[in-house]
Amino acid sequence: MATLGVAMSLYHVYARLTTAPPDSLILRIMTLMFSLVLGFLLFPRATGSPRDRIPWTDLALAALSLWPLFYLIFNYRYVVDRLPAADPLSLGDKVAAGLAILLVLEAARRTLGPALPLVVVGFMLYAVAGPWLPVLPHRGLTLEVLLDQTFFTTEGLFGIPLGVAGSYVILFIIFGAFLEKSGAGQFFMNFANALAGGARGGPGKVAVISSSCFGTISGSAVANVMVDGWLTIPMMKRTGFKPEAAAAIEAVASTGGQIMPPIMGAAAFVMAEFLGVSYTAVMVAALIPALLYYASLFAAIHFNAVRSGLRGIPREELPALGLTLRQQGHLFVPVVIIFALLVAGFSATYAAIVSTVSVILLSYLRTESRIGLTRAIEALRAGATQTVPVAMATAAAGIVIGVIMQLGVAIRFSAFLVDIASSSLLVALVITMVAGLILGMGMPTTASYLMQVAILIPALITLGVRPMAAHMFAFYFSCLSSVTPPVALAVYAAASISRSSLWGSGWQAVKFAAAGFIVPFFFVYSPALLFDGPWVDVVRAMVSGTIGVIALAAGLEGYFIRPTIRLERLIFIAAALTLIHPGLATDLIGVGLLGLGLGMQKLRRPDPVGVPVVSPR
Repeated sequence: MATLGVAMSLYHVYARLTTAPPDSLILRIMTLMFSLVLGFLLFPRATGSPRDRIPWTDLALAALSLWPLFYLIFNYRYVVDRLPAADPLSLGDKVAAGLAILLVLEAARRTLGPALPLVVVGFMLYAVAGPWLPVLPHRGLTLEVLLDQTFFTTEGLFGIPLGVAGSYVILFIIFGAFLEKSGAGQFFMNFANALAGGARGGPGKVAVISSSCFGTISGSAVANVMVDGWLTIPMMKRTGFKPEAAAAIEAVASTGGQIMPPIMGAAAFVMAEFLGVSYTAVMVAALIPALLYYASLFAAIHFNAVRSGLRGIPREELPALGLTLRQQGHLFVPVVIIFALLVAGFSATYAAIVSTVSVILLSYLRTESRIGLTRAIEALRAGATQTVPVAMATAAAGIVIGVIMQLGVAIRFSAFLVDIASSSLLVALVITMVAGLILGMGMPTTASYLMQVAILIPALITLGVRPMAAHMFAFYFSCLSSVTPPVALAVYAAASISRSSLWGSGWQAVKFAAAGFIVPFFFVYSPALLFDGPWVDVVRAMVSGTIGVIALAAGLEGYFIRPTIRLERLIFIAAALTLIHPGLATDLIGVGLLGLGLGMQKLRRPDPVGVPVVSPR
């Protein structure tokens, strides 16, 4: 397994460094080939399968997955020169295509769960059974056309999403793996503890800082929870946080790692490809909303801690900030390098490779962080293993996108959504939000986002939303599905550590993540929040938005400078909504409402001792 993983990672690095790189189709074929083999060998066919050996059935499936992909390579000239509409498929073509589809669906089920494969099968049945459907009928695709479209073109399995996974995503995953092997994860935790651990609600604030940093290593909300949560959740409970609040804070903080530059989730790289812009443009656009997301969560933790009378971690139990930076600060330098290279306009590929090299070189500054041959092999293997679920998600989603494009469903659904919305952008945004949350319940962020790319985003653009804002809107709600009941995977992971109620933790998470549900609506109407507009508007949007999310946290937590009464909570929430929405008029209204709320708190008589005035939660 180590040999296969190392070979996969080295091949993809070589493909980006060589002066004669393989063409895009060959790269995608090789990405899928490695991912299928590793998917069958590393992921058991069912929960509880033995992991000390590989069953012969999985070995057979791994070997079988090589045949259709080698079939494409050996018949490469035939594949690229044939005309899909004019040249019928041979029996061998049909068998190879059908087998590849079945193997991808099974590998996706093993790595991602049943939701995405079921969606793919549903779309394929819809494509074939179109003429006989009582609802939304269409001309239908023959089985031969479906196989041709899916396997022998770049509008199916080997579409843009899989190409992004093989070209960019794996390189950033490898960078994260090397960063982890250098001990950066422990540094991020020590740094966060030294910075905020002693403050009120310190462990909660540590979770925010460490999880936002750890997103650089892992683009998965659940992975962030499982790495950070074992330390932060018990610390939060020990200092007085309720189990549900501790689980919710860690889940929301970890989910934000996917939207926090410089390295976001895999869907962000796919977004750049669909928009036809550099990844840097996506990263810059995501910066202000991500900062508002974490500022709101940080403020909510603070108000929650003060209202509940919580304290931080005793100073003697915390690492010293200066000592932490002297001993481990060099591990943060590669993150600065990758951010600087991306902002300077270098390609994502160049930034990832140079930063990975910098991790290796800088690791030799300290013996404990040194990446020798053994750690390098472990990092390369981990990079390949962590890429497998992404490759399966993009390949399976590519089948759905191909069907949708072949049938013209996107155009029909866009018209349908515009009719339902009656030209109301707000209604269309709400429908897109709900769809994103539902799709994300059973699928990873990348797959959920890709479904919306094919079906919903064209409708938003038709209604006048700028492409960047439309894609970012869908991306946000695909991420936030991780903390939205009833199926909130990040909350489930955190609750298992916290031993708390799933529903209680889930609704607490929705409250802590409130800014994430509100800000996307505002950046659709006011692109200044996406760095789109004059600098004056961008700076004003950033400042007013920051004040707004703090007011939102105060209103939801029932505390600002003292516990709030019901009217004050409503005033703070109204102030938040007007401040987050960029615009001079709304900012002035928001400042006025915020001043009114603070004035009421100042002038109100002090609460009787022992009788805190907190409105019902």
